[in-house]
Amino acid sequence: MVVGVPAFDEERTIAKVVLQAQRYADKVVVCDDGSKDLTAEIAERLGADVVRHERNLGYGAALRSLFRRARELGADVLVTLDGDGQHDPSEVPVVVAPVVDGKADVVIGSRFISKDGAVEMPSYRRFGAKVITSLVNSAAVKGITDAQSGFRSYSRRAFSSLAVTDNGMGASVEVLLKSRENGLHVLEVPVSCKYAGVGVTSTEHPVRHGLGVVFSVFRFVVEKRPLLSLGVPGLLCLLGGLGFGVWTLQIFAVKHYVETNLALISLGFLLFGVFLSMSAITLYAISRIAEKLNFLH
Repeated sequence: MVVGVPAFDEERTIAKVVLQAQRYADKVVVCDDGSKDLTAEIAERLGADVVRHERNLGYGAALRSLFRRARELGADVLVTLDGDGQHDPSEVPVVVAPVVDGKADVVIGSRFISKDGAVEMPSYRRFGAKVITSLVNSAAVKGITDAQSGFRSYSRRAFSSLAVTDNGMGASVEVLLKSRENGLHVLEVPVSCKYAGVGVTSTEHPVRHGLGVVFSVFRFVVEKRPLLSLGVPGLLCLLGGLGFGVWTLQIFAVKHYVETNLALISLGFLLFGVFLSMSAITLYAISRIAEKLNFLH
């Protein structure tokens, strides 16, 4: 079993994370995502296998490197946890058990089904996590309570088949959406999480982080259901444009002048409707071609 740790400027906490994780793993792999401090050096001296990024690429890029390194090491199971100390490595056996027992391909350590009650979490983090999880549940994956948890385990089938394309924090959501798409079984187990006294820092502004994740969900839905997500709004815009156009013509017929504002609104709706409709048709055609090519291969 491999424990993978994405890390960026975590010199204060990486030693403790590595040493504790080594108790449960055959190999600890740290992805140093362009740190400017001693994160990589500390991890390496403690016996961790360190994968270095020359510059900071983001959580998704680090996750992609950990997946690749786990495949190279021939691991049967990969566990990921954050390098900032908020996850408890002693809970690795809990997170990995369903994968080892063949009950799941991806296991999420959820902060919101803790047996010991609610996890201490800043209110803005809790709100953001709940909103993002709701979006993921409505998009594809049902019944998930914590779509943003970085404490997870993956079967070999999962980390060998999941192609992470999002370089940012949206990768955590992308993994869940693609897991459902690929027929992988996703399960949650309760874990604890520390926010006080562990020096947890964020390398990304919370608003930017949240918007990035929301965009990832939206992109996935658009790619998989273009006619529904773009075609239907496009049709509604076209109908709205026609409605405002008819209204403009009625005013012209009665008062013999063009209501400029209404005419511009009509034109705007029509143009936007055409754009959305054409985009939906194009993406649908591309997805159909991709499906045929995958079938042939």
